[in-house]
Amino acid sequence: MKVGFIGLGNMGQGMAQNLLKAGHTLAVYNRTRAKAEPFQAQGARIASSPRDAAQGAEAVFTILADDPAVEEVAFGGEGLLAGLERGAVHISSSTISVALSERLAAEHAQAGQGYVSAPVFGRPDAAAAQQLWVLAAGARADVERVRPLLEALGRGLTVLAEKASSANVVKLSGNFLIASMTEALAEAFALARKSGVEAKTFLEVFQAVFARSPIFERYAALIAEGKYAPPGFALRLGLKDVGLVLEAAGDAQVPMPLASLVKDHLLTGVARGYGELDWSALGALAAERAGLEKL
Repeated sequence: MKVGFIGLGNMGQGMAQNLLKAGHTLAVYNRTRAKAEPFQAQGARIASSPRDAAQGAEAVFTILADDPAVEEVAFGGEGLLAGLERGAVHISSSTISVALSERLAAEHAQAGQGYVSAPVFGRPDAAAAQQLWVLAAGARADVERVRPLLEALGRGLTVLAEKASSANVVKLSGNFLIASMTEALAEAFALARKSGVEAKTFLEVFQAVFARSPIFERYAALIAEGKYAPPGFALRLGLKDVGLVLEAAGDAQVPMPLASLVKDHLLTGVARGYGELDWSALGALAAERAGLEKL
């Protein structure tokens, strides 16, 4: 398929590589052009704008940091909506608000274009290794048309409802689980260390008794090692995501006191200059609250 790909950050690079490996033709766009240049050597075309990336494409991926970044590339005279042909599909893999996803669905429908919300679970190493878990929601015909693209990205695909924003709700719910899990790990490691147990010893117990989830095990190892850079997922983005969780919870009138607590801890991390560290740096914050030295 002819595919536009917008956003070549930590996640987007691996995803775009796997689409190329699957034999798809790519036009890539990134605000920092240098990140797009390696793809040109592999046969991709470097687009001059989101609109240019969308022109002639059967589908266009966006994988960007937040709502403002998606709005910037989607709307306006040089946005992808202006370049996307009728019947072509925008695949949004960004972690964005439910409200923006619903706006995108409406704008694309008005333009005669398809919209599939397809956020993913997995860190950059999983993206590169084709081990993401992909969600998909949108009109069934649109989802089926882009299914080969989605299946090229990971180890599995869950197709949800025809309401595109349902995928965003599931993604935000999943990210809340990860944030809460990481906070629990952080506090457990801090308690063990403060009580004289070495982090690596507690990690051994954790891996033997509790680790049945690759995500859980990965974050435990990062906290035990105090290895928060380079970030697989920046703490500031975790703050954004948990904020979106609480926004969605407010709209649905669902109390989430643990989410509020996790957001406060993430906000503390940003205030202390940890925003560009991995969000497992919740471990460093828990250690600091306990009066422990950094690992």
